[in-house]
Amino acid sequence: MKKNDVKCPLEVAHRLIGGKWKLRILWYIQQGHNRFSILKKKLPDISEKVLYTNLRELEASGLIEKKILKEGNPSVVCYYLAEEHIPLKKFLEELWKFTESYTKKYGFDMENALTKK
Repeated sequence: MKKNDVKCPLEVAHRLIGGKWKLRILWYIQQGHNRFSILKKKLPDISEKVLYTNLRELEASGLIEKKILKEGNPSVVCYYLAEEHIPLKKFLEELWKFTESYTKKYGFDMENALTKK
């Protein structure tokens, strides 16, 4: 993202976490579901390619970090919120509370909703 192209802080937020998958990916990572295979199970409608692309974009933006816990075949790779962006966890929790209350109030069917853990 070019700094001169941005006219509003909300535009930065949208570019960082907008789209169909990024908020959900961040939600699961901060909940501790931080391995690629686990994220794929939690988000069954996402293709591996799209998941990988979104993880790379989140990593490139500095929001998440990738850590290799065990090298070998297969290696164990985990994703974490970057230390300086831990406050994002509180934002995600507050957004969860807001949307949970909103969807209940307006009768959304949340049968297939994200889980809290």
